[in-house]
Amino acid sequence: MLSKSSLKKLNMKTVKEILEAKGTEIWSVQPSDTVLESLKLMADKGIGSLLVMDGEKLMGIVTERDYARKVILEGKSSKDTSVSDVMTRKILCVSPERTVDECMALMTDKRARHLPVVDHKRVVGVVSIGDLVKTLINEQQILIDQLQHYISG
Repeated sequence: MLSKSSLKKLNMKTVKEILEAKGTEIWSVQPSDTVLESLKLMADKGIGSLLVMDGEKLMGIVTERDYARKVILEGKSSKDTSVSDVMTRKILCVSPERTVDECMALMTDKRARHLPVVDHKRVVGVVSIGDLVKTLINEQQILIDQLQHYISG
């Protein structure tokens, strides 16, 4: 495992740095809310998932994929189905110290698109695959710029 100083030398961003840039706003629903209510909130906020919270406790995550597979394909009604019936209960979470590369590997391996960020048992944000890809592209552009500057003298 790399130390924090090694990470800085390699210029690998951490989840904490991503959240500092994008913000830590968390969009959530309660387990008793309907799937329709969750879909309306996702559409309103332009997001693909919501955390399912009971107070401060993370209970699960509900995604557009959950809706497609567990409501539409099963012929259920989104206005009559509760979030608790379709949410994913086994949640992948990461700490703020995790690097972009570590998160990408985890998300690729587990086929996840959203990772709640938990610090001392408290949800402090969410990172998406899009957040990670955007960060990687920005880091690569910085490296390209540095190399071009080095080559051109």
